[in-house]
Amino acid sequence: MTDEFETVSEDELHAYVDGQLSPPERVRIASWLERHPARAEEVRQWQAQAAALKQNFASYARSGENDRALVRARRSAGSTGLASPAPTLRRLAAGFLIFAAGALAGAYARDLIVPQSQLAAAASEALPRQAQSAFLIYASEVRHPVEVGAGERDHLATWLGKRLDYALKIPDLSSLGFSLVGGRLIPVNGKAGAMLMYEDGTGGRLTVLLGRNTENRETSFRIASQGNVETFYWIDGEIGYAVTGEVPRELLQKVADECYRQFEGSESS
Repeated sequence: MTDEFETVSEDELHAYVDGQLSPPERVRIASWLERHPARAEEVRQWQAQAAALKQNFASYARSGENDRALVRARRSAGSTGLASPAPTLRRLAAGFLIFAAGALAGAYARDLIVPQSQLAAAASEALPRQAQSAFLIYASEVRHPVEVGAGERDHLATWLGKRLDYALKIPDLSSLGFSLVGGRLIPVNGKAGAMLMYEDGTGGRLTVLLGRNTENRETSFRIASQGNVETFYWIDGEIGYAVTGEVPRELLQKVADECYRQFEGSESS
């Protein structure tokens, strides 16, 4: 068990969250996360935090052409048994941040206060990232992709709807060639959310994620891409929705449109 746990380092997990890995490496890490649900949840939280920070401080972001090389060099040093400077660098960075925060607090405190509207925007931007992570982790799972199967559709809708405080109606996507696999409870922005999974006749899968929208901030349809994985997402009233899959964009949009149409019949309880 120890050997298996050490096959993925902390630095590799951070590189996974930061999008610094090659496609084969991403697949390897995603596969490892399937077997380590506690770390998978931690990674999802990192991704949500990263998305929020990126949204709030985008105007200050700067990237260098040597960023990926530095990540690879640090991982290479760890794999060859050399002492990694990461802990020291992290302590130095933490010290600098504490000093900078104290220096800035007096002169720039008002500028550093993040408006609630920006926090709401950050939460909505985190939705597709969480949906993509859930898809990568669960869609490839063979034995346990869901907690409750399609055979208990009514129970699934009642259970997830109760946790979401939402009169959930599970979409019927058979007209588009997808049948329900089932669903599971999943954290979305730190609160109870729901993931529904569907598959077509070839075994290709897609997921539908629902999470509470505490800020009641509405958005139109948007799309986010991560490699071959694409997500259509929107926020309608008190719920945010995200449809994710490795299918042609036109088909995924049809699925999102159909879900939107059927979810309109669901009402907050």
